[in-house]
Amino acid sequence: MESERVQNIASTFEDTIPEAFIRSEHEQPAITTVHGINLDVPVIDVSDPDEEKINRLIADASREWGMFQIVNHGIPSEVISKFQGVGRAFFELPQEEKELYAKPPGSKSIEGYGTFLQKEIEGKKGWVDHLFHRIWPPPAINYHFWPKNPPLYREANEEYVKYLHGVVDKLFKSLSLALGLEEHELREAVGGDELTYLLKINYYPPCPRPDLALGVVAHTDMCSITILVPNDIQGLQACRDGDWYCVRYIPNALVIHIGDQIEILSNGKFKSVFHRTTVTKDKTRMSWPVFLEPPPDLAVGPHPKLVNEKNPPKYKTKKYGDYCYCKLNKIPQ
Repeated sequence: MESERVQNIASTFEDTIPEAFIRSEHEQPAITTVHGINLDVPVIDVSDPDEEKINRLIADASREWGMFQIVNHGIPSEVISKFQGVGRAFFELPQEEKELYAKPPGSKSIEGYGTFLQKEIEGKKGWVDHLFHRIWPPPAINYHFWPKNPPLYREANEEYVKYLHGVVDKLFKSLSLALGLEEHELREAVGGDELTYLLKINYYPPCPRPDLALGVVAHTDMCSITILVPNDIQGLQACRDGDWYCVRYIPNALVIHIGDQIEILSNGKFKSVFHRTTVTKDKTRMSWPVFLEPPPDLAVGPHPKLVNEKNPPKYKTKKYGDYCYCKLNKIPQ
């Protein structure tokens, strides 16, 4: 085992938490959150027949917020509930069974059950356990990391992916057109048919001192786009004008994050959202983000059609795998 799981730590502490989980004052949510105000990030009905309107709303949200929520997205609520249910059931398994899916020691892959993900400057830890595995395309999938328990785990994930394709296509098409590109060009620039869907299930156990801890530290997502299924326990926060606000939960909505690769491809026109997660004292929170990742060897930089003498490249062109390595290890890009 890489270290003690947060789920186990949570069951042994009643009034305090280990020092490694106590954030410095400039990060503690009790101090840094603007309380009493939920951030109403744009909510977009993607079933609206007016496609130009949808494209405009997505472009505005991507430029001004870096995130938005979509409703009437075409994924049935029962498909999402089943997808959530099997993820929840995995984390309720006995510890020794979960450990069968642990990320192998020394593995360069991110896949598997684990606790700590990236180097933190102050050596602190997030109050979260996770399970990572790829869910698309089929050649990229390693079923070793797909739990065999609960028995419907694979079926629920594959059904969710089947519907997710439509959401992915719609998002890339809208973003591409909003940048003045052909509708297929942005998706092609992040890998086309080799675009990988990486699922992360976040499990945030109850925390005795939610005022001092964070689930996931403030960050932007490395990928192109993140499509996140939340649950109804408040926890997602976004940074707005230097302050931290809770993002309002909307039932059956999907939360969309613009990631670093779209910011790079758009040459800064769209912004990768700076966000973090908090935890609660008496409830377990979970979330199910799917990261849309370019292949590791694909070089991503500002799209050639979006740069010229008046608008030179603002970002380096870099292989996605190298970009991730630098970001996880806090090496300047």
